[in-house]
Amino acid sequence: MEATRIIAVRHGETSWNVDSRIQGQKDIDLNETGRWQASRVGAALKGEKISAVYSSDLGRAHQTAQPIAAAAGIPVIPNEGLRERSFGIFEGKTFDEIRETWPDHALNWRKRLPEWAPPEGGESLLQLRERVTQTMKDLAARHPGEQIVVVAHGGVLDTLYRIATGQEVNSPRTWQLPNGAINRLLWTPQGFTLVGWSDTQHLDDEPADENTSF
Repeated sequence: MEATRIIAVRHGETSWNVDSRIQGQKDIDLNETGRWQASRVGAALKGEKISAVYSSDLGRAHQTAQPIAAAAGIPVIPNEGLRERSFGIFEGKTFDEIRETWPDHALNWRKRLPEWAPPEGGESLLQLRERVTQTMKDLAARHPGEQIVVVAHGGVLDTLYRIATGQEVNSPRTWQLPNGAINRLLWTPQGFTLVGWSDTQHLDDEPADENTSF
């Protein structure tokens, strides 16, 4: 089977990103900077041969995917399997609020315990890895010899990087996950291979009249 080329994009910035507020599966829209980042990703990928654009069904990812799909002349295909990790009771809280209110859970989170999950419906890292692996395999297998775009979230892309590089879910993160970055991988039935990561050249120019916080 021919390899499937994958362009994986993290959604653009939201106001909750700026506030360090946990979004999880809350449906938060892009802010002005995020919409600018989305337009820049679309422009950067214009002219590439893209067979399909898949996106998390959450608004911030779908809004990021729209300029990419428009440039390719194809629709955005939503997929719930590309959603961010569910953070349960943590969603809507800042890192500081979580540490102050649930210190034990905050410690477990910081330690990246593979089987620990946030209270009230959160996903463990192992559950997230299983979901991302299966979803990405299913999508890539539909397009042998073609190139697809997948627009998702930081937790999903972090997991995908780990899968492609053979790292455990609790390994320390040494790679970046910028909003609007372009990441490239290959898939065959033997697995995923990393081609390029965290390309942000298309975001080198700041949006006019906008103070961006990261």
